[in-house]
Amino acid sequence: MTITVPAGSSLTLRCPGSEAVVLVTLAEVKAEFITDLPPIPVLSLDGPGVRRIGVLELVTSSGVTWIEGEMRDDQLRVIGDAPAGVVQRRTSVRHSGPFPVSGTAQVVTAQSRRLVPLTGRVEDLSTDGLLMRADVPSLPYGIERLLVHVNMPWGDLTAAVDVVDQRADLLRGTFEWVEPEAANSLAGYLNDLADRRS
Repeated sequence: MTITVPAGSSLTLRCPGSEAVVLVTLAEVKAEFITDLPPIPVLSLDGPGVRRIGVLELVTSSGVTWIEGEMRDDQLRVIGDAPAGVVQRRTSVRHSGPFPVSGTAQVVTAQSRRLVPLTGRVEDLSTDGLLMRADVPSLPYGIERLLVHVNMPWGDLTAAVDVVDQRADLLRGTFEWVEPEAANSLAGYLNDLADRRS
């Protein structure tokens, strides 16, 4: 399968210690694998010689993934290893919430490892993962994993989630584990919704 980054896509580069930079692609690029993508021409406000390295939110024809990227002289290059998976695949049946959610976050920093209770709502859900908005304005930095209980129409969905992106009150993650009965119920629920829309 060919990976395509369409022209006109908005890509987000998050660099440590600075605000996220939104970049617009100026031309379509393609490759067999994400790590083989050629430099992507982008529209940026940086002057000549400015170099930024960070986590790139890469929008492709297959979905959205996160990988290390470098921007210099209006060229964006993928420099990290291949990601473990694509988050919220475009082929996945998905549904917008909100669904009430509660759970526990594992927060890991250089100084400590602790568990923090969280509540909020799931705003986007697929069989691959979820997007959650917390009930607090800003989440603690360094959340690596969540154990969540999502209140779905058929009952509770209990799942472990690997966090792949975190900003302000939003968390996006992929399912590391879903209770087997809940996984079947989720797939059936989303497929029923897709059938109704078609």
